[in-house]
Amino acid sequence: MKMFKKKTMQKVVLFSLIAVMLLAAAGCGKQEAVDIRVGGKNYTEQFILAEILAQLIEENTDYSVSLLTNLADTVLFDAIKADQVDVYMEYTGTALIHLGQELMSDPGEVYELVKKEYEEKFDIHWLEPYGFNNTYAMVVRDELAEQYGLTTTTDLVPYAKNFVLGCSYAFTERHDGYPGLSKAYGLEFKDVRGMDSSLMYQAVDQESVEVVAGFTTDGRIPAFGLRVLEDDLNFFPPYNAATVIRGETLRAYPELEELLNGLAGRIDDARMAELNGWVDLDKLEPADAARRFLEEEGLI
Repeated sequence: MKMFKKKTMQKVVLFSLIAVMLLAAAGCGKQEAVDIRVGGKNYTEQFILAEILAQLIEENTDYSVSLLTNLADTVLFDAIKADQVDVYMEYTGTALIHLGQELMSDPGEVYELVKKEYEEKFDIHWLEPYGFNNTYAMVVRDELAEQYGLTTTTDLVPYAKNFVLGCSYAFTERHDGYPGLSKAYGLEFKDVRGMDSSLMYQAVDQESVEVVAGFTTDGRIPAFGLRVLEDDLNFFPPYNAATVIRGETLRAYPELEELLNGLAGRIDDARMAELNGWVDLDKLEPADAARRFLEEEGLI
């Protein structure tokens, strides 16, 4: 099994290090104080949610807001711990990895664990979940699924040695990614190609890979006629989304808790896939998609 080239990984690490230094420089050299700093990761869903958080605060308070997005997952986590970001959207399954915890399958237990541990260890508070679970899933073309009778991830096992898996660079190394998945299912692909997550669905659609490690709330899955295979061994933990916010920020601006909890229960899997589709398929800017959502929900 071939992993992506060492040089590529070095570039990813180098980018993360550069991002940390830039964050530190921004914190030291800022000329104008900003009340709330909203962070976000480096893919569509995070761009949209960062804009939703920023616009919700801007439209309902007098606070100044800045956006710091397009950050790698670990860089953003380090940024909120280092007082360089105040608030962003996080997933419970990802938080388990940050905490070094064993993978768990019960959504309620995972949420309560990460909520408790983040507050005790980092003074970072979890607000109420939005309502969607953006978990990983093995995704294939519908024709391939029909040809080989694929409905579950276990069904892939006999054929994986002839298939190429496309996935994000992070998935190739994460404990909740390919290393753990391969061990849990006994999966060994012909090759594993790390790539930008925005290119994965195009790659499987154009048959340059047979399988991708997709995200269940991605609107491109139905748009490209792809099939999500059931995680029949329940390997992947729940990735329920919620706002995380620094305790110091929450104490300084206590009204933010009620305001941001206004998102709780408003975005299920289908709704998040729709929002992602507005950007990835309909080519709306994330800021415009965020405003459209907030207006439709009566939040601004």
